[in-house]
Amino acid sequence: MKKQLVVIGGGNTFKSYKEYISYLKKIKFDFERTKIKRWKENLPKVLGMDFDVISLRMPNTANAKYNEWKILFDKLLPFLKNNVILLGHSLGGIFLVKYLSENKFPKKIKALFLVAAPYYTLNDFKLTKKLNKLDNQVKKIFLYHSKDDPMVPFVD
Repeated sequence: MKKQLVVIGGGNTFKSYKEYISYLKKIKFDFERTKIKRWKENLPKVLGMDFDVISLRMPNTANAKYNEWKILFDKLLPFLKNNVILLGHSLGGIFLVKYLSENKFPKKIKALFLVAAPYYTLNDFKLTKKLNKLDNQVKKIFLYHSKDDPMVPFVD
């Protein structure tokens, strides 16, 4: 039986629409980056036939809102099986931590992988102080981060 791996990618979030527009105007466009295949896109090939990789593309990753992501994630839940593996990258990681700390997950979670997940205040992605539900639902949590990450400080 194939192992299910749900992958939630990253995104940006802003305090206001004005701040978001300002960011868009200031950011330097890198045309060469549009040609790069991301590591998450290679997961099905790298992991092989033993894994069913489900890459959930969240709404409005350029100016993400937690409630919008939650609505879409909830729609995925009926399709998941017990012992699902969850992987969150960047904002996707903090989304999963927040979601699992505030909601009862309907299936058994085999492991949670957090890759370059920020911990600082992220507007409506901000974590509550109590993570008891997360702790009760996930027994294996793996953190991956590098000291030279340009987006998420190592201290996170």
